[in-house]
Amino acid sequence: MPTIKHLINYFQVFKLSRRPLYILCLMMLFWALYDGTMSYLAPILIVNSGLSKTLMGIIVGTSSVAGALFDFIVCQLFTNTHYRRLFMVMFAVCLVYPLILFGANTFVVYLIAMAMWGVYFDLKNIANFDYVSRYTDKREHTDSFGLLQVFSSMGYLIAPIIVGLLVAESVDWRPAIMAWIFLVISIFFFAVLCLLSRKIKVVGEVETACSKRKIWAEVKIWSKIGKVLLPVLLLTFFLNFFDAFFWTIGPLLAESLATLHRFAGFFMVAYTLPALLVGWFVGAFTRYFGKKRTAFTSLFVGSVLLSLMFFIENPVIMIIEVFISSLFISMSWPAINGTYADYISETAQYEKEIEGLEDFYTNLGYIFGPILSGFIADRFGNTNAFVLLGLAGVLMSIALLLFTPKKITIKKALGS
Repeated sequence: MPTIKHLINYFQVFKLSRRPLYILCLMMLFWALYDGTMSYLAPILIVNSGLSKTLMGIIVGTSSVAGALFDFIVCQLFTNTHYRRLFMVMFAVCLVYPLILFGANTFVVYLIAMAMWGVYFDLKNIANFDYVSRYTDKREHTDSFGLLQVFSSMGYLIAPIIVGLLVAESVDWRPAIMAWIFLVISIFFFAVLCLLSRKIKVVGEVETACSKRKIWAEVKIWSKIGKVLLPVLLLTFFLNFFDAFFWTIGPLLAESLATLHRFAGFFMVAYTLPALLVGWFVGAFTRYFGKKRTAFTSLFVGSVLLSLMFFIENPVIMIIEVFISSLFISMSWPAINGTYADYISETAQYEKEIEGLEDFYTNLGYIFGPILSGFIADRFGNTNAFVLLGLAGVLMSIALLLFTPKKITIKKALGS
Protein backbone atom coordinates (compact mmCIF):
# COMPACT_ATOMS: atom_id res chain seq x y z
CA MET A 1 0.00 0.00 0.00
CA PRO A 2 1.24 3.53 -0.75
CA THR A 3 2.52 5.52 2.21
CA ILE A 4 3.71 9.02 3.05
CA LYS A 5 7.18 7.80 2.12
CA HIS A 6 5.90 7.04 -1.38
CA LEU A 7 4.55 10.58 -1.74
CA ILE A 8 7.95 11.96 -0.75
CA ASN A 9 9.63 9.67 -3.26
CA TYR A 10 7.09 10.81 -5.85
CA PHE A 11 8.39 14.37 -5.71
CA GLN A 12 12.00 13.15 -5.57
CA VAL A 13 11.48 11.27 -8.83
CA PHE A 14 10.58 14.42 -10.72
CA LYS A 15 13.01 16.80 -8.98
CA LEU A 16 14.32 19.78 -10.92
CA SER A 17 14.36 17.99 -14.27
CA ARG A 18 10.59 17.68 -14.13
CA ARG A 19 9.82 21.26 -13.09
CA PRO A 20 8.09 21.92 -16.43
CA LEU A 21 5.58 19.18 -15.62
CA TYR A 22 4.57 21.09 -12.49
CA ILE A 23 4.17 24.23 -14.61
CA LEU A 24 1.92 22.23 -16.96
CA CYS A 25 -0.10 21.15 -13.90
CA LEU A 26 -0.53 24.77 -12.79
CA MET A 27 -1.50 25.69 -16.33
CA MET A 28 -4.14 22.93 -16.30
CA LEU A 29 -5.39 24.02 -12.87
CA PHE A 30 -6.31 27.51 -14.09
CA TRP A 31 -7.53 26.17 -17.42
CA ALA A 32 -9.84 23.79 -15.50
CA LEU A 33 -11.08 26.76 -13.45
CA TYR A 34 -11.90 28.47 -16.76
CA ASP A 35 -13.52 25.41 -18.31
CA GLY A 36 -15.34 24.47 -15.11
CA THR A 37 -16.81 27.97 -14.93
CA MET A 38 -18.00 27.87 -18.54
CA SER A 39 -19.30 24.29 -18.17
CA TYR A 40 -21.39 25.39 -15.20
CA LEU A 41 -22.76 28.42 -17.02
CA ALA A 42 -23.58 26.87 -20.40
CA PRO A 43 -26.73 24.90 -19.45
CA ILE A 44 -28.07 27.81 -17.39
CA LEU A 45 -27.59 30.27 -20.24
CA ILE A 46 -29.23 27.96 -22.77
CA VAL A 47 -32.31 27.28 -20.62
CA ASN A 48 -32.58 30.96 -19.60
CA SER A 49 -32.72 31.88 -23.29
CA GLY A 50 -36.10 30.15 -23.52
CA LEU A 51 -35.03 26.80 -24.97
CA SER A 52 -36.32 23.60 -23.38
CA LYS A 53 -34.16 21.25 -21.34
CA THR A 54 -34.50 18.65 -24.07
CA LEU A 55 -33.05 21.04 -26.63
CA MET A 56 -30.41 22.03 -24.09
CA GLY A 57 -29.33 18.37 -23.85
CA ILE A 58 -29.10 18.10 -27.62
CA ILE A 59 -27.08 21.30 -27.81
CA VAL A 60 -24.65 20.22 -25.09
CA GLY A 61 -24.24 16.84 -26.78
CA THR A 62 -23.18 18.68 -29.93
CA SER A 63 -19.86 19.51 -28.27
CA SER A 64 -18.93 15.85 -28.18
CA VAL A 65 -20.16 15.24 -31.73
CA ALA A 66 -17.97 18.11 -32.91
CA GLY A 67 -15.07 16.73 -30.90
CA ALA A 68 -15.48 13.29 -32.45
CA LEU A 69 -15.47 14.73 -35.96
CA PHE A 70 -12.49 16.90 -35.10
CA ASP A 71 -10.53 13.82 -33.98
CA PHE A 72 -10.75 12.36 -37.45
CA ILE A 73 -9.76 15.47 -39.40
CA VAL A 74 -7.13 16.80 -37.00
CA CYS A 75 -4.28 15.71 -39.26
CA GLN A 76 -5.89 17.39 -42.23
CA LEU A 77 -5.90 20.65 -40.27
CA PHE A 78 -2.50 20.43 -38.56
CA THR A 79 0.74 19.52 -40.28
CA ASN A 80 2.45 19.48 -36.89
CA THR A 81 0.97 17.99 -33.70
CA HIS A 82 3.51 19.60 -31.37
CA TYR A 83 2.01 20.56 -28.02
CA ARG A 84 2.96 24.24 -28.42
CA ARG A 85 0.92 24.70 -31.57
CA LEU A 86 -2.06 22.78 -30.21
CA PHE A 87 -2.14 24.73 -26.94
CA MET A 88 -1.89 28.04 -28.82
CA VAL A 89 -4.91 27.19 -30.96
CA MET A 90 -6.74 25.92 -27.87
CA PHE A 91 -6.20 29.20 -26.02
CA ALA A 92 -7.34 31.21 -29.05
CA VAL A 93 -10.62 29.28 -29.22
CA CYS A 94 -11.07 29.57 -25.44
CA LEU A 95 -10.72 33.34 -25.59
CA VAL A 96 -13.52 33.64 -28.16
CA TYR A 97 -15.86 30.98 -26.77
CA PRO A 98 -17.46 33.08 -23.94
CA LEU A 99 -18.29 35.84 -26.44
CA ILE A 100 -20.19 33.38 -28.63
CA LEU A 101 -21.91 31.66 -25.70
CA PHE A 102 -23.07 34.85 -23.98
CA GLY A 103 -24.03 36.48 -27.26
CA ALA A 104 -26.05 33.53 -28.52
CA ASN A 105 -29.84 33.74 -28.69
CA THR A 106 -30.74 31.07 -31.25
CA PHE A 107 -30.44 27.29 -31.47
CA VAL A 108 -27.89 27.48 -34.30
CA VAL A 109 -25.56 29.90 -32.54
CA TYR A 110 -25.60 27.73 -29.42
CA LEU A 111 -24.66 24.77 -31.62
CA ILE A 112 -21.66 26.74 -32.90
CA ALA A 113 -20.65 27.60 -29.33
CA MET A 114 -20.85 23.96 -28.23
CA ALA A 115 -18.81 22.89 -31.28
CA MET A 116 -16.09 25.30 -30.18
CA TRP A 117 -16.25 23.79 -26.70
CA GLY A 118 -15.73 20.28 -28.08
CA VAL A 119 -12.83 21.36 -30.29
CA TYR A 120 -10.83 23.20 -27.62
CA PHE A 121 -11.33 20.35 -25.15
CA ASP A 122 -9.92 17.87 -27.69
CA LEU A 123 -6.98 20.14 -28.42
CA LYS A 124 -6.18 20.11 -24.70
CA ASN A 125 -6.23 16.31 -24.54
CA ILE A 126 -4.02 15.81 -27.59
CA ALA A 127 -1.51 18.44 -26.45
CA ASN A 128 -1.22 16.86 -22.99
CA PHE A 129 -0.55 13.44 -24.50
CA ASP A 130 2.11 14.93 -26.75
CA TYR A 131 3.86 16.72 -23.88
CA VAL A 132 3.89 13.75 -21.49
CA SER A 133 5.05 11.36 -24.23
CA ARG A 134 7.75 13.81 -25.29
CA TYR A 135 9.26 14.85 -21.96
CA THR A 136 8.63 12.09 -19.41
CA ASP A 137 10.07 8.61 -19.16
CA LYS A 138 7.76 5.67 -19.91
CA ARG A 139 7.84 4.56 -16.26
CA GLU A 140 6.61 8.00 -15.21
CA HIS A 141 3.66 8.29 -17.62
CA THR A 142 1.04 7.18 -15.10
CA ASP A 143 2.50 9.41 -12.39
CA SER A 144 2.48 12.33 -14.81
CA PHE A 145 -1.16 11.88 -15.76
CA GLY A 146 -2.02 11.27 -12.12
CA LEU A 147 -0.50 14.61 -11.21
CA LEU A 148 -2.32 16.34 -14.08
CA GLN A 149 -5.56 14.77 -12.88
CA VAL A 150 -5.01 16.10 -9.36
CA PHE A 151 -4.61 19.71 -10.51
CA SER A 152 -7.38 19.56 -13.13
CA SER A 153 -9.80 18.01 -10.67
CA MET A 154 -8.96 20.71 -8.17
CA GLY A 155 -9.99 23.32 -10.73
CA TYR A 156 -13.25 21.55 -11.55
CA LEU A 157 -13.99 21.18 -7.84
CA ILE A 158 -13.44 24.88 -7.06
CA ALA A 159 -15.05 26.39 -10.19
CA PRO A 160 -18.72 25.65 -9.29
CA ILE A 161 -18.21 27.13 -5.84
CA ILE A 162 -16.86 30.37 -7.33
CA VAL A 163 -19.62 30.54 -9.95
CA GLY A 164 -22.23 29.89 -7.27
CA LEU A 165 -20.99 32.93 -5.37
CA LEU A 166 -21.13 35.13 -8.49
CA VAL A 167 -24.45 33.93 -9.89
CA ALA A 168 -27.47 35.06 -7.88
CA GLU A 169 -30.91 35.29 -9.51
CA SER A 170 -29.58 35.83 -13.03
CA VAL A 171 -26.39 35.21 -14.99
CA ASP A 172 -24.44 38.30 -16.02
CA TRP A 173 -20.94 38.85 -17.41
CA ARG A 174 -19.16 38.64 -14.02
CA PRO A 175 -18.49 34.87 -14.13
CA ALA A 176 -17.36 35.18 -17.76
CA ILE A 177 -14.87 37.88 -16.77
CA MET A 178 -13.64 35.65 -13.95
CA ALA A 179 -13.27 32.81 -16.45
CA TRP A 180 -11.14 35.03 -18.71
CA ILE A 181 -8.94 35.93 -15.74
CA PHE A 182 -8.34 32.24 -15.07
CA LEU A 183 -7.55 31.73 -18.76
CA VAL A 184 -5.03 34.58 -18.84
CA ILE A 185 -3.23 33.09 -15.83
CA SER A 186 -3.20 29.72 -17.61
CA ILE A 187 -1.68 31.38 -20.70
CA PHE A 188 1.03 32.89 -18.49
CA PHE A 189 2.00 29.44 -17.21
CA PHE A 190 1.95 28.17 -20.80
CA ALA A 191 4.57 30.77 -21.71
CA VAL A 192 6.69 29.68 -18.74
CA LEU A 193 6.23 26.05 -19.78
CA CYS A 194 7.54 26.74 -23.28
CA LEU A 195 10.61 28.51 -21.90
CA LEU A 196 11.48 25.79 -19.39
CA SER A 197 10.86 22.93 -21.82
CA ARG A 198 13.55 24.23 -24.13
CA LYS A 199 16.13 23.41 -21.46
CA ILE A 200 15.23 19.73 -21.07
CA LYS A 201 15.83 16.97 -23.57
CA VAL A 202 13.14 14.99 -25.34
CA VAL A 203 12.71 11.57 -23.70
CA GLY A 204 10.07 9.89 -25.86
CA GLU A 205 10.43 9.24 -29.57
CA VAL A 206 7.69 11.58 -30.69
CA GLU A 207 7.35 12.43 -34.34
CA THR A 208 6.00 15.97 -34.72
CA ALA A 209 5.29 15.81 -38.42
CA CYS A 210 1.72 14.95 -39.31
CA SER A 211 1.68 13.53 -42.82
CA LYS A 212 -1.23 14.31 -45.08
CA ARG A 213 -2.88 10.97 -45.80
CA LYS A 214 -5.96 10.45 -47.90
CA ILE A 215 -9.17 9.92 -45.95
CA TRP A 216 -9.45 6.26 -46.96
CA ALA A 217 -5.84 5.55 -45.97
CA GLU A 218 -6.51 7.19 -42.62
CA VAL A 219 -9.64 5.06 -42.15
CA LYS A 220 -7.62 1.89 -42.77
CA ILE A 221 -4.97 2.87 -40.21
CA TRP A 222 -7.61 3.82 -37.65
CA SER A 223 -9.29 0.47 -38.26
CA LYS A 224 -6.09 -1.53 -37.72
CA ILE A 225 -4.99 0.37 -34.62
CA GLY A 226 -8.56 0.42 -33.29
CA LYS A 227 -8.77 -3.38 -33.41
CA VAL A 228 -5.51 -3.73 -31.51
CA LEU A 229 -6.42 -1.14 -28.88
CA LEU A 230 -10.11 -2.10 -28.64
CA PRO A 231 -10.01 -3.20 -24.94
CA VAL A 232 -8.29 0.04 -23.92
CA LEU A 233 -10.61 2.11 -26.10
CA LEU A 234 -13.69 0.41 -24.64
CA LEU A 235 -12.51 1.34 -21.15
CA THR A 236 -11.98 4.92 -22.31
CA PHE A 237 -15.52 4.97 -23.69
CA PHE A 238 -17.04 3.59 -20.50
CA LEU A 239 -15.11 5.88 -18.14
CA ASN A 240 -16.30 8.93 -20.06
CA PHE A 241 -19.80 7.47 -20.36
CA PHE A 242 -19.70 6.99 -16.57
CA ASP A 243 -18.56 10.58 -16.00
CA ALA A 244 -21.21 12.07 -18.30
CA PHE A 245 -23.86 9.85 -16.70
CA PHE A 246 -22.87 11.05 -13.23
CA TRP A 247 -22.82 14.74 -14.10
CA THR A 248 -26.23 14.50 -15.80
CA ILE A 249 -28.16 12.58 -13.13
CA GLY A 250 -26.02 13.29 -10.05
CA PRO A 251 -27.33 16.82 -9.42
CA LEU A 252 -30.92 15.59 -9.86
CA LEU A 253 -30.44 12.82 -7.32
CA ALA A 254 -28.66 15.19 -4.93
CA GLU A 255 -31.53 17.68 -5.05
CA SER A 256 -34.04 14.87 -4.41
CA LEU A 257 -32.31 14.01 -1.13
CA ALA A 258 -34.51 16.36 0.85
CA THR A 259 -32.87 15.73 4.21
CA LEU A 260 -29.60 17.21 2.93
CA HIS A 261 -31.08 20.57 1.89
CA ARG A 262 -28.22 23.00 1.25
CA PHE A 263 -25.66 20.23 1.71
CA ALA A 264 -26.93 18.34 -1.35
CA GLY A 265 -23.88 19.54 -3.25
CA PHE A 266 -21.73 17.17 -1.22
CA PHE A 267 -23.06 14.32 -3.36
CA MET A 268 -21.13 15.65 -6.37
CA VAL A 269 -18.18 16.61 -4.20
CA ALA A 270 -18.01 12.98 -3.08
CA TYR A 271 -17.74 12.00 -6.74
CA THR A 272 -15.15 14.59 -7.83
CA LEU A 273 -12.92 14.78 -4.74
CA PRO A 274 -11.26 11.31 -5.11
CA ALA A 275 -9.63 12.38 -8.38
CA LEU A 276 -7.55 14.85 -6.35
CA LEU A 277 -6.38 12.08 -4.04
CA VAL A 278 -5.61 9.02 -6.16
CA GLY A 279 -3.32 10.83 -8.57
CA TRP A 280 -0.63 11.01 -5.92
CA PHE A 281 -0.28 7.25 -5.45
CA VAL A 282 -1.84 5.41 -8.40
CA GLY A 283 1.62 5.00 -9.94
CA ALA A 284 2.56 2.65 -7.09
CA PHE A 285 -0.26 0.30 -8.08
CA THR A 286 0.48 0.37 -11.81
CA ARG A 287 4.15 -0.42 -11.23
CA TYR A 288 3.15 -3.48 -9.18
CA PHE A 289 0.03 -4.73 -11.00
CA GLY A 290 0.45 -3.16 -14.46
CA LYS A 291 -1.44 -0.24 -15.98
CA LYS A 292 -4.25 -2.11 -17.74
CA ARG A 293 -4.94 -4.53 -14.86
CA THR A 294 -5.00 -1.65 -12.37
CA ALA A 295 -7.49 0.24 -14.56
CA PHE A 296 -9.79 -2.77 -15.10
CA THR A 297 -9.73 -3.94 -11.49
CA SER A 298 -10.34 -0.45 -10.12
CA LEU A 299 -13.39 -0.12 -12.36
CA PHE A 300 -14.68 -3.48 -11.13
CA VAL A 301 -14.38 -2.64 -7.43
CA GLY A 302 -15.82 0.85 -7.84
CA SER A 303 -18.74 -0.43 -9.92
CA VAL A 304 -19.61 -3.17 -7.39
CA LEU A 305 -19.77 -0.53 -4.66
CA LEU A 306 -21.94 1.77 -6.76
CA SER A 307 -24.41 -1.01 -7.55
CA LEU A 308 -24.96 -1.48 -3.80
CA MET A 309 -26.74 1.89 -3.75
CA PHE A 310 -29.93 -0.14 -4.28
CA PHE A 311 -29.81 -1.15 -0.61
CA ILE A 312 -29.03 2.31 0.80
CA GLU A 313 -31.64 4.88 1.85
CA ASN A 314 -29.67 7.08 4.26
CA PRO A 315 -28.30 10.06 2.24
CA VAL A 316 -25.15 10.37 4.35
CA ILE A 317 -24.25 6.70 3.85
CA MET A 318 -25.04 7.11 0.15
CA ILE A 319 -22.56 9.98 -0.10
CA ILE A 320 -19.89 7.96 1.71
CA GLU A 321 -20.50 5.04 -0.64
CA VAL A 322 -20.19 7.30 -3.71
CA PHE A 323 -16.92 8.67 -2.35
CA ILE A 324 -15.40 5.20 -1.85
CA SER A 325 -16.69 4.00 -5.21
CA SER A 326 -15.24 7.04 -6.96
CA LEU A 327 -11.96 6.52 -5.12
CA PHE A 328 -11.47 3.25 -7.01
CA ILE A 329 -12.86 4.35 -10.36
CA SER A 330 -10.70 7.50 -10.33
CA MET A 331 -7.63 5.25 -10.36
CA SER A 332 -8.63 3.96 -13.79
CA TRP A 333 -8.17 7.31 -15.52
CA PRO A 334 -4.42 7.97 -14.99
CA ALA A 335 -3.67 4.26 -15.32
CA ILE A 336 -5.24 3.97 -18.77
CA ASN A 337 -3.88 7.38 -19.88
CA GLY A 338 -0.42 6.12 -18.95
CA THR A 339 -1.06 3.15 -21.23
CA TYR A 340 -1.83 5.44 -24.16
CA ALA A 341 1.36 7.38 -23.52
CA ASP A 342 3.27 4.07 -23.60
CA TYR A 343 1.85 3.25 -27.02
CA ILE A 344 2.69 6.74 -28.31
CA SER A 345 6.28 6.42 -27.12
CA GLU A 346 6.61 2.98 -28.73
CA THR A 347 5.07 3.96 -32.09
CA ALA A 348 5.66 7.68 -32.43
CA GLN A 349 4.78 7.66 -36.13
CA TYR A 350 1.18 6.79 -35.19
CA GLU A 351 0.87 9.37 -32.42
CA LYS A 352 -1.99 11.27 -34.02
CA GLU A 353 -3.96 8.11 -34.78
CA ILE A 354 -3.66 6.86 -31.19
CA GLU A 355 -4.58 10.26 -29.78
CA GLY A 356 -7.41 10.59 -32.28
CA LEU A 357 -8.89 7.21 -31.37
CA GLU A 358 -8.65 7.97 -27.65
CA ASP A 359 -10.45 11.28 -28.13
CA PHE A 360 -13.00 9.70 -30.48
CA TYR A 361 -14.03 7.12 -27.86
CA THR A 362 -13.98 9.85 -25.21
CA ASN A 363 -16.47 11.84 -27.24
CA LEU A 364 -18.64 8.78 -27.84
CA GLY A 365 -18.88 8.38 -24.06
CA TYR A 366 -19.98 11.99 -23.65
CA ILE A 367 -22.52 11.65 -26.45
CA PHE A 368 -24.23 8.49 -25.17
CA GLY A 369 -23.78 9.21 -21.44
CA PRO A 370 -26.24 12.12 -21.14
CA ILE A 371 -28.74 10.58 -23.55
CA LEU A 372 -28.95 7.16 -21.87
CA SER A 373 -28.77 8.57 -18.34
CA GLY A 374 -31.88 10.66 -18.91
CA PHE A 375 -33.68 7.77 -20.62
CA ILE A 376 -32.88 5.34 -17.77
CA ALA A 377 -33.67 7.83 -15.00
CA ASP A 378 -37.08 8.57 -16.54
CA ARG A 379 -38.00 4.89 -16.48
CA PHE A 380 -36.31 3.52 -13.37
CA GLY A 381 -35.68 6.57 -11.15
CA ASN A 382 -32.50 8.46 -10.31
CA THR A 383 -31.17 6.04 -7.68
CA ASN A 384 -31.81 2.94 -9.76
CA ALA A 385 -30.09 4.62 -12.69
CA PHE A 386 -26.87 4.60 -10.68
CA VAL A 387 -27.45 0.98 -9.66
CA LEU A 388 -27.72 0.01 -13.33
CA LEU A 389 -24.63 2.09 -14.12
CA GLY A 390 -22.72 0.14 -11.47
CA LEU A 391 -23.90 -3.20 -12.87
CA ALA A 392 -22.84 -2.13 -16.36
CA GLY A 393 -19.39 -1.28 -14.97
CA VAL A 394 -19.13 -4.71 -13.34
CA LEU A 395 -19.92 -6.47 -16.63
CA MET A 396 -17.57 -4.25 -18.61
CA SER A 397 -14.63 -4.74 -16.22
CA ILE A 398 -15.10 -8.52 -16.07
CA ALA A 399 -15.11 -8.73 -19.87
CA LEU A 400 -11.97 -6.60 -20.10
CA LEU A 401 -10.14 -8.62 -17.45
CA LEU A 402 -11.00 -11.89 -19.19
CA PHE A 403 -10.38 -11.02 -22.83
CA THR A 404 -7.67 -8.31 -22.90
CA PRO A 405 -4.28 -9.63 -24.08
CA LYS A 406 -1.48 -9.25 -21.57
CA LYS A 407 0.70 -7.57 -24.19
CA ILE A 408 -0.70 -5.23 -26.85
CA THR A 409 1.76 -4.41 -29.66
CA ILE A 410 0.75 -1.90 -32.33
CA LYS A 411 3.86 -2.35 -34.50
CA LYS A 412 3.23 -6.07 -34.93
CA ALA A 413 -0.41 -5.51 -35.92
CA LEU A 414 0.59 -2.91 -38.52
CA GLY A 415 3.51 -4.94 -39.78
CA SER A 416 6.02 -2.20 -39.02
